[in-house]
Amino acid sequence: MAERVVTEAHSHVHQHVHAHPHEAGHEHHPGELPRHPGDGHFAGGAAAIEIRHLHFRYPDGLEALKGIDLSIAAGEKVAVVGPNGAGKSTLLLHLNGIHEPTHGTVQVGDAVVDRSTIREVRARVGLVFQDPDDQLFSPTVFEDVAFGPLHMGVAESEIHDRVERALAAVGMAGFERRTPHRMSLGQRKRVALATVLSMDPEVLVFDEPSAGLDPRGRREVIAILRALPQTVLASTHDMRLVADVFPRTIVIDGGLIVADGPSEVILADDELLEAHGLERP
Repeated sequence: MAERVVTEAHSHVHQHVHAHPHEAGHEHHPGELPRHPGDGHFAGGAAAIEIRHLHFRYPDGLEALKGIDLSIAAGEKVAVVGPNGAGKSTLLLHLNGIHEPTHGTVQVGDAVVDRSTIREVRARVGLVFQDPDDQLFSPTVFEDVAFGPLHMGVAESEIHDRVERALAAVGMAGFERRTPHRMSLGQRKRVALATVLSMDPEVLVFDEPSAGLDPRGRREVIAILRALPQTVLASTHDMRLVADVFPRTIVIDGGLIVADGPSEVILADDELLEAHGLERP
């Protein structure tokens, strides 16, 4: 019965979500929306990220990703949603080489992500963790935000300007000498983002950017996300955040992309959302 509901939900959304003919030779998974993975069709620009036939298996044998094909155009803002254990975080951790594909390829710009390109890729792709304390470890905000550029070999004469620009972009100018662990969660999240922005990445990847925030902190994060010029991907359970910030939504379940389309269409499909453990905002 559950299988029938999922299949019907996919069939329903297939009628509404932008879809493309299969790429030649690409295996179509049952219930998966047909898409052309290389067309960058939502933003119409050059691809910032190209993922082809991505499979990933953990050492214990769990197959977390089962054939992901995905294209993200430069400048797109894309939400990645789905139930716990669907493969969202596993997918995003491939974008800067924390995970290596068991099969398939991940490309950022013109660089295929592998051990030979890992330094270049990590300069291009900034990862912002759910818990800012995973990224903040220095005595002062300035030192935390300066850490990345210093270790990238940026000239010391440029470091101060980079720190100032990054903090201004997240509304934290003037906090350079503050101690991160004495600040609010919302402030720490913004500083964690500044530590990534100071490296001038082309792509920003967020894990649950609004988790744990009070309404004011959430509004601040929404304003920052809207203003970012970079390509942005965010894994989130906050469907209101999706509606407020992300024009495109990808639904992942069971290690597969089961829907990919305009957020207003995805979020209006109650049958699809229910089938994959999601709710309307």
